[in-house]
Amino acid sequence: MIELEGLPELVDPVLIAAFEGWNDAGEASSGVIAHLETEWKATELASFDPEDYYDFQVTRPIVEMGDGLTRSITWPTTRLSVARPPGSNRDVVLLRGIEPNMRWRSFCEEIILVCRELGVELAVLLGALLNDSPHTRPVPIVGAATDEGLARAINLELTRYEGPTGIVGVLQQAFGTAGLPAVSLWASVPHYVAQPPNPKATLALLSRMEDLLDIPMPLGDLAEEARAWEHGVDELAAQDTEVADYVRELEERKDATQLPEASGDAIAAEFERYLRRRDRGSDS
Repeated sequence: MIELEGLPELVDPVLIAAFEGWNDAGEASSGVIAHLETEWKATELASFDPEDYYDFQVTRPIVEMGDGLTRSITWPTTRLSVARPPGSNRDVVLLRGIEPNMRWRSFCEEIILVCRELGVELAVLLGALLNDSPHTRPVPIVGAATDEGLARAINLELTRYEGPTGIVGVLQQAFGTAGLPAVSLWASVPHYVAQPPNPKATLALLSRMEDLLDIPMPLGDLAEEARAWEHGVDELAAQDTEVADYVRELEERKDATQLPEASGDAIAAEFERYLRRRDRGSDS
């Protein structure tokens, strides 16, 4: 169990969470949390006892060398940290971990208990899945919410996925059962280039969260990294005619189903994002 004594009093906190593993194609969603921890200089709050939730023969600890003589063990776990984003008047709790191997319901209950103690008002759960989306087009973001009203309020394109789920899906349902609003956002990662990292998908999740939370998201070098990633995939595809033909087929299929009004909405959202960033820059 997490030690709850000494947790700080936060201002209107929101939780942003992601898990490595099945829910994290291209490490796009865990990459969001790692990026925000660095950019916001997050302070670690607590970590889960790995003995409770991990099978160390499945998710093995990592041995590292310190000064060339001493060795340390890093155990698989889930960690909580907190940050106050520049330009925001609310705190953000960041949760990053590895999908647990066992006792998922107890794991979710513990997360909800901590969120109640911290006063979390909304949970945003991030995931990434392999899909047949072309790497040359904007990254599709779909999601789910604990109730239809919340989904409509944030203009969320709902996923229609049915099938095996991971800890993100289980945790979202647990939040809903506990009466805490939660939203999950899923980025589509091209299945033909699944190896991490995928900065383009990470950037897409960050941009969608900025719209959702109205909190300025630091992009750092992600835009440049996303362009370099796409250029690199272009070069690899060009070397294999079958892959190049497949990408063109995906592009044609995507373009044929892309409604004009959907494109207009995307352009409008990007323009509003630009205006918000410009206004924040002029205030500083």
